[in-house]
Amino acid sequence: MLNLNTDPTIQDFQKYVQQLEQERGFDNQTTTQKGLLLGEEIGELFKAIRKHEAQLRVDENSQAHDVEDELADVLIYLCAIANRYNIDLEQAFRAKEEKNKTRVWK
Repeated sequence: MLNLNTDPTIQDFQKYVQQLEQERGFDNQTTTQKGLLLGEEIGELFKAIRKHEAQLRVDENSQAHDVEDELADVLIYLCAIANRYNIDLEQAFRAKEEKNKTRVWK
């Protein structure tokens, strides 16, 4: 059984996802397949937000889940995709923020 550190870094999440994919037999899925699954999870996140915010009508029998669960699923797929490209998400985040700091936001 896998365990995540008490105070995990983004790299810890990535390593954990890599291990869980191996353990559960998902490590042979392609990047395209992971992207499709990520898209589905984002849709489920939006549906959960809709249900939580109650701004748009939702079928009361729908299987919308908790926002927290859907956000976690999105994070898992982001880590899985980053792992397939050998991208360190923390470094990517920091590099992107340096670019964003130079942008003019109106």
